[in-house]
Formats: sequence, structure tokens, C-alpha cells
Amino acid sequence: MNVFISGQKKFGEQVLRLSLNKGLNIVGVCCPPKDNYIGKLAATYDLPVIPAGGLNAGTMPRNVDLGITAHSFDYIGKRTRYIPRLGWIGYHPSLLPRHLGRSAVEWAIRMGDIITGGTLYWLNAGIDRGDIGYQDWCWIDPRLRLMEPRKAAAQLWRGELLPMGIRLMDRALDDIKEGIIIKHPQDSRFSTFEPSTDVKDIFKPDLLMLPAGS
Repeated sequence: MNVFISGQKKFGEQVLRLSLNKGLNIVGVCCPPKDNYIGKLAATYDLPVIPAGGLNAGTMPRNVDLGITAHSFDYIGKRTRYIPRLGWIGYHPSLLPRHLGRSAVEWAIRMGDIITGGTLYWLNAGIDRGDIGYQDWCWIDPRLRLMEPRKAAAQLWRGELLPMGIRLMDRALDDIKEGIIIKHPQDSRFSTFEPSTDVKDIFKPDLLMLPAGS
């Protein structure tokens, strides 16, 4: 199976390593220049690399069965999304459709959730709104709410949600290799979207009441 991976950092590296260990044929990688994780591993195996921000329908290889996003902030446009024969899968660190958006882990802490989880989903035109393939959950340690939210989110990501994502990706790749495709539409009744906490003055509770499609 020919696979293309767009990602970065530790999670991207682990997804690439998992794919290599499964004997998948990696036809290319998209990552930030000088990435010390997935970029370094890609260089070790002499894999073709597209710099982050440069992935589009004109630069992506055509002989692709499956696209994977692994901690990628590159938007996969419509024409690029349709190139892989099977489509694209990605991992989002929340129990979709809850906490759509880039800062999902931090918002789970800020909003006092007692559980969270991860979702392996199929990309579509919406941000984090594609069909669900696999999910798992974990408790949020109450002690994390005593920490600064960004630091708490980083700890929850490293300790629970990153390893969970690799486990879900492992299951998904095994199934997809066998021709098993699992897709369940998200239930929009339970959808929440919160903006990136990288934006100044972002904590505005009225934003949490907006419909998911707003």
C-alpha cells in the first residue's frame, strides 16, 4: 500500500516509523524544513520531502493509496484530498465531534471535562468534521486543572493522547491494509468548536455557544 504522510514533531515521527515497520511503501512526506523528528527520519530513509506549506495537487505524488495527517497544520485542499485512492485519515485529540479546532486538548482542560479521548477520522472539506473511524477515551486527572492550561494540555498530550493516537493509527492501518474501511458520520448535535488559544484574548465564553457550522 502506497502512503503519503503530512506531519511534524514527535507524533509525525511515530506515525512514519509505525508505517515503515508495517512494510508500507512511503511515497513521500510533507513536514516543516529542518524538522528534527519526522523530517530527520524521512532523511534517514531517503524519502521525498515536500516542505510544509507546499503541499498541493501539483506537488503531491499520484501513486498514493492513502494519505495520513500526523500533527499536520497544512490544510488538505479538495484536489489534494482526492488524489489518494482511499482518501486521507488523521488523528484529532478529542472525542469528536466535541472540541473541533486546533487547541482541543487545552479546551478540554479549560472547560472542566472529566474525560477526553482521541479520534481517528477521515478528512473531508470541514475542519475535523470527517467521518469517524476509531475512538478511545481517557480520564482527565483533576490535578491538571490546578496547572496552567497550556502546560496541563502538553502533559495530557504526552502522557495519554499521543500514545492513544499511535494505537488508533496502528489499528486503522491494519484494517485498511485488509480492505476494512470503517466510517461513521459525526453527530452534529454534540459538536463544539473552540478557536485556537494562540490568539490573544481568546477565552470568550460566548464563542462556545455558537453552532458548529458558524
